[in-house]
Amino acid sequence: MTKFSDLIKKDREESRKQHFDGNFLDYLEILKEDPNLCMLAHQRMYEAIVSKGVEVINTEENPRLRRIYGNDMIKKYEFFKKDFFGIDKTLMQIVRYFHTAAMQGEESRQVLYLVGPVGAGKSSIMEALKKALETSPPIYALKGCPIREEPLHLVPKHLRGEFEELLGVRIEGDLCPVCRYRLINEFGGAFEKFPVRTVDFSIRSRKGIGVVPPVDPNNQDTSVLIGSVDISKLDLYPEDDPRVMSLNGAFNVGNRGLVEFIEVFKNEVEYLHTMITATQEKSIPSPGKGSMIYFDGIILAHSNEAEWNKFKADHTNEAILDRIVKIEVPYCTELKEEVKIYNKILKKSKFTPHIAPYTIDVASMFAILTRLVPSNKVDPMTKLKIYNGEEIVEKGNIKKVDILELKEEAVNEGMTGISTRFIMKALDTAMAESEHNCINPIGVLETLIKSVKELAIGDEDKKKYLSFLQDGIKKEYHSLLEKEVTKAFIYGYREQAEDLFNNYLDHAEAYVNKTKIKDSSTGEELEPDEKFMRSIEEQIGIPVSGAKGFRQDVTTYMFYIMRKGSKIDYSSYEPLKEAIEKKLTSSVKELSRVITRTKVRDNEQKEKYNAMVEEMKRNGYCDHCCNVILKYAANNLWKD
Repeated sequence: MTKFSDLIKKDREESRKQHFDGNFLDYLEILKEDPNLCMLAHQRMYEAIVSKGVEVINTEENPRLRRIYGNDMIKKYEFFKKDFFGIDKTLMQIVRYFHTAAMQGEESRQVLYLVGPVGAGKSSIMEALKKALETSPPIYALKGCPIREEPLHLVPKHLRGEFEELLGVRIEGDLCPVCRYRLINEFGGAFEKFPVRTVDFSIRSRKGIGVVPPVDPNNQDTSVLIGSVDISKLDLYPEDDPRVMSLNGAFNVGNRGLVEFIEVFKNEVEYLHTMITATQEKSIPSPGKGSMIYFDGIILAHSNEAEWNKFKADHTNEAILDRIVKIEVPYCTELKEEVKIYNKILKKSKFTPHIAPYTIDVASMFAILTRLVPSNKVDPMTKLKIYNGEEIVEKGNIKKVDILELKEEAVNEGMTGISTRFIMKALDTAMAESEHNCINPIGVLETLIKSVKELAIGDEDKKKYLSFLQDGIKKEYHSLLEKEVTKAFIYGYREQAEDLFNNYLDHAEAYVNKTKIKDSSTGEELEPDEKFMRSIEEQIGIPVSGAKGFRQDVTTYMFYIMRKGSKIDYSSYEPLKEAIEKKLTSSVKELSRVITRTKVRDNEQKEKYNAMVEEMKRNGYCDHCCNVILKYAANNLWKD
């Protein structure tokens, strides 16, 4: 209980320190010490994001990221790091918008509009931005002001130049009608006596955060945006008297914070006209017959692409379109990042089953394959691997494919396809139906096939999606599974793998340098063993004509590794590693088949099978999925 009470006490003390209740003169003294306290809304949001930390990725030092991004500078923001994956460039665009708006560039008078397919993360980004305000320090506002305005609005126009010079700030904006009335009638124009206090932001309490959901065209009422006139007070005061105003519209609430328009273009155009003055003139109409009211806030909007295209096609909407900064939020197209999305969601759920290796990967592969635009240069699975930053090895050589060319030919890539929610529902179904509290790639693929068959989409798309699952992904999983079983099987053969590697390196080096090999036992000098080298090179389809080039590549790469001071082993160079493993696998292929298939094993076979099972369990399998996977491997791999 002591820990809880200490935590509560500490929180109260911190809140008390941040709380301020004084007058305008007191505020000026505080502001003189810290001029940033009067920052405008866009700068406040920018500071809230970057203050958490920014990591600048040097792609030169990360080969995988260099293959994905080339020489582009990539920034990762700690603020977004735990919740958003595979959309770094989109997040960089959003932060760039806030940065330029914070500098009071043209973006400070523009709507930030996110467009993208369902489930791509538009709403989640909006929620993150709103929470950034909720966790930001309180702001100083005029006490009792319905729109929580900046106290500097009290300074008369003729004194602003001197005040700006003394404080080192720029004063922007005018008093709202309510505070202007109070200044004259309550304080007799003595603005220095006007009370000031600190206020915070809250989504639930509508403090500094206004939300506008789509409104039925038949019931659209601008009072949702700008507040209304209190009819009950019209008998007491004139229609233009500030005392009849109820400034509780979204723009009033979102002043100094943000206003979010959900599915913005579902509203009638006339309903959105308030955006025009709110952006370009930074003012909104007051309800009734009052004057315009100064507005300092971030206007956020989002919708799907179909609604954006429909709205854009109407030339009469040009005034609003000219005030929009459009940023696309596509689906993730990077396998490694897509896997992180599902792992994040699964951690937040109460599901507890064991998840076999590659289970989330195969589901993620399917999601990404449906989002990629077909290319004449590569097949879909190869394109997926290139987008994942993998090196494509063909016949022992690394295939060079320009990822920028692939992206340039793919218009709107990531803006269509299967959503994250669809994949999660399939994973949820697989977990809910699991009898052994364990799910594996085989079961998840079957669940996805069933789910796609029930999808309400065109026959052509359905056929393509099923082909991904039943052909492309299944083949890829077989390849991964073979490597997984081989890896477990070869674990006891690592010494042989290293011996093969060292021997090959010696012979290849002698071949390239046109020298001889010295026999360690007899001291005899021998020619490089062509037959031995070819027995390894053939494993990955290197033709005789390509052998010389491959041997040169291997030796050059190994010398490069050694010069860097790194340790070399059989796994240092991916093509050679693959060749050595295949060489070992082929030499024990029959034994592998016997071990995985036979029900009655002799002692030696049982020992090797148990060693393989233990290694697979160390690699993330449980008893149940290990049994299922090995039975599946026995029936589907190493077929002659």
